[in-house]
Amino acid sequence: MQDLDKALAEIDAIKTQLARGETFHGLGPTAFAATGVFALLVAGGEAVWMPSPGVHGVSFLILWIAVAAVSAAVIGYEMIGRSRRMHSQLADEMIAAAVWQFLPAATAGVLVTAVLYGFAQAELWMAPALWQLCFSLGVFASCRFLPRGMLLVGAWHLATGLGCLAFAQGPHAFSPWTMGLAFGVGQILVAAVLRFSGTSDD
Repeated sequence: MQDLDKALAEIDAIKTQLARGETFHGLGPTAFAATGVFALLVAGGEAVWMPSPGVHGVSFLILWIAVAAVSAAVIGYEMIGRSRRMHSQLADEMIAAAVWQFLPAATAGVLVTAVLYGFAQAELWMAPALWQLCFSLGVFASCRFLPRGMLLVGAWHLATGLGCLAFAQGPHAFSPWTMGLAFGVGQILVAAVLRFSGTSDD
């Protein structure tokens, strides 16, 4: 029994190592394009129904956290299906590798938001910028097994994060377009990279 357990553990270790060295094909352009358009529509609706965004800082954060959650669910659903189709027996290991690459940046974004809300609400205007900077770090961390064009996506979110940090304060704090344009265009850019990188079968 010990020999069997050892053999199974070695097989799992080999599969995990193989997964880490493969290009991940589980991300498809359809979900990213859809969530990008969704973000732009939400920003447009917010601009109409929340004309004084600085007054609704907490509502802004709740809204965009909800948008992020919906987008993650849509992308995750497509990712699982594509991975099982395109990576076959390595699907679970490939998904785990992809998630683990991005998880530290996502966790940092959650914790930064919690700290700002709990201890520095006057600085909550920085949350959109910090989200984008964390997102860019997650993209850069994942680039080693994604198409090279994803570097453009990481650079986009780095630039928008720094831009929001520099300019989206005072009367411009919590503008819907700080997230709508940054996230919406970023997701559509991901879709374009996946479409033209040769990794998509859509």
